[in-house]
Amino acid sequence: MQKFITMLLLLMLILSPQTSYTQEEDDDPSKPAMLVVSFGTSMPEARKAIDNLVNTVKKEFPSVDVRLAFTSNIIRRKIQREQDEFIPNPAQALAQLNDEGFTHVTVIPTLMIPGEEFDELQDVTESFGAMWGKFGFEELELCRPMLDGVEECEAMAEILIKRFSDRLKDNDTAIILMGHGTPEHFANAQYLQLQLALDQRAYGKFFIGTVEASPKIEDVLASLKRHPEIKKLVLSPLMVVAGDHANNDLAGNEDDSWLSILKENGYTEISTYLVGLGEDENFAREFVRKVYEAVSETPDEVADDEEEG
Repeated sequence: MQKFITMLLLLMLILSPQTSYTQEEDDDPSKPAMLVVSFGTSMPEARKAIDNLVNTVKKEFPSVDVRLAFTSNIIRRKIQREQDEFIPNPAQALAQLNDEGFTHVTVIPTLMIPGEEFDELQDVTESFGAMWGKFGFEELELCRPMLDGVEECEAMAEILIKRFSDRLKDNDTAIILMGHGTPEHFANAQYLQLQLALDQRAYGKFFIGTVEASPKIEDVLASLKRHPEIKKLVLSPLMVVAGDHANNDLAGNEDDSWLSILKENGYTEISTYLVGLGEDENFAREFVRKVYEAVSETPDEVADDEEEG
């Protein structure tokens, strides 16, 4: 009889987690999570920029579960194959969060402009947001990209001024920034808006081009010719990650890289700063500010800064 009672108690202990989990859900039905979404990179060194943004969000919101998703299936599969790490796409990640019982989710893109990649992410988010019942969320918010209007471009200009403050002390030095760009998309206008903001603060010191849209490297060269005082150039990515585009299209040894093209056009004193913006702490703080805009909250330190300003 004693053995029977002991076995019954053990069986109850084994089954108790499911019972207590249900009770816990009833006591506190809300369960928040944040999903950081990046295009992705398969370069371990470049991955630090993405990890820094994820860790910054985790530090800022310690009570919230923070996950990561990549939009590039090519990169996701390459990482799975070469590094044995599974990173979900946004749809997979949202489905998993729903399956785990999360009710309030904020999707945070690391994208620079609201281009084609953001449009696709917005479609996925809105599709999940339209679901009701057990397969939907109570609340699903999508943050806007970093360059998404005049104020955002003004903030980014300030970040870039601080980022290259030492280089800007040389009157004959200019910073060449490579953005990604989205072909035939209105969002490319954000690069022109950022160029305007930079010109207002440091005229003739920054020149922006893109890999896949306008302005192109030819436009950068045309602008440089209007500033014959510029003798030295610093090449750097206007991207969250300094991945393949930064190391090959910008600073590679191929004839069609920006480095080679600029050398062919007479610029011999060229240096590179191949560090993704995601590793910049000022950029990370602005990234978190965008999250607070989406969740309609303002941290005390941000509010204090605004009052002082």
